[in-house]
Amino acid sequence: MTMPLLRRLALTTAVAAALMVGAATGTARAAGPLTYDLKPTRIAPDTYVFEGSTKHFTRANGGNILNAGFIVTADGVIVIQTGPSRRYGEEMRAAIRKVTEKPIRKVYISNLHPDYWLGSQAFADVPIAALPGTIAGIQEEGSGIADNMYRLVGDWMRGTEVTVPTEPVYGSTVKFGDHRLRLIPQSGHTAADLMILDETTGVLFAGGVVFCDRTPTTPHATIADWLKELDAVDGLDIRLLVPNHGHIRSDKACVAQTRDWLTWLDGTLRHAVDSGLDMAEALELPIPERFEVLDVLREEYRRSVAHLWPKIEQAALPRVN
Repeated sequence: MTMPLLRRLALTTAVAAALMVGAATGTARAAGPLTYDLKPTRIAPDTYVFEGSTKHFTRANGGNILNAGFIVTADGVIVIQTGPSRRYGEEMRAAIRKVTEKPIRKVYISNLHPDYWLGSQAFADVPIAALPGTIAGIQEEGSGIADNMYRLVGDWMRGTEVTVPTEPVYGSTVKFGDHRLRLIPQSGHTAADLMILDETTGVLFAGGVVFCDRTPTTPHATIADWLKELDAVDGLDIRLLVPNHGHIRSDKACVAQTRDWLTWLDGTLRHAVDSGLDMAEALELPIPERFEVLDVLREEYRRSVAHLWPKIEQAALPRVN
């Protein structure tokens, strides 16, 4: 067998392993009844978060890896993200009802990734708002995203159907009762990322723009634009930062953490291409010790190599007319 063929086989095996890591970690069966056991944590006046795992989607956690939230205003409840399944959305709505009898006024979805919006069936009777790019992304990719979640978490997804947001939103400040919410459109983590800053409490729901002690995911990412998003967060006056994945912080330390990871990741892959490495070799590169605080580190690194390598490699190839 020739060396080029051996290298191609190694590459195929490595890429398959990187792309299947989520499915591989999702094979364990959940113990006991299928319930997310959602309990809201009050993080600021009128403001609650359902804190999720920092792991991958698995059949043990049912895809609950996000920090969904809600704000109880004098004019009704504002929901931010609806979770990974119809079951999650229904449990979320029931948990909100235990906090307040006020009606749900509006739902906001920050991007097209599955844990942000697949629970929206439970909120189909109220306006579901998202950036136009998110709406278009869910219309185009929603069925495939849902199918993949069925494969990853199984019966947790029973009855879940694609529910597309009904209301396009743009950059503006809206008032609900005594809360002023600044809607901040960005792009980088995905083509359309909505951050929501409650100017009344200083709480920023950063969506997927900031990860905290959890390795960032990159399936729809453009790293240069994502770094600009982080610059935008640095320019905001906030008291509490709620990432969609990871720990809630009263400072901006995780903005720097996310920037550090993305800068290292992009620079490392570009250097690997320039040095003549192939993807199989890049998948096994060492990761600096400072990133060991990030959960699912090696797994997400390998997924990011699979996501980002083709474009980086293509951009580095000499043009032949």
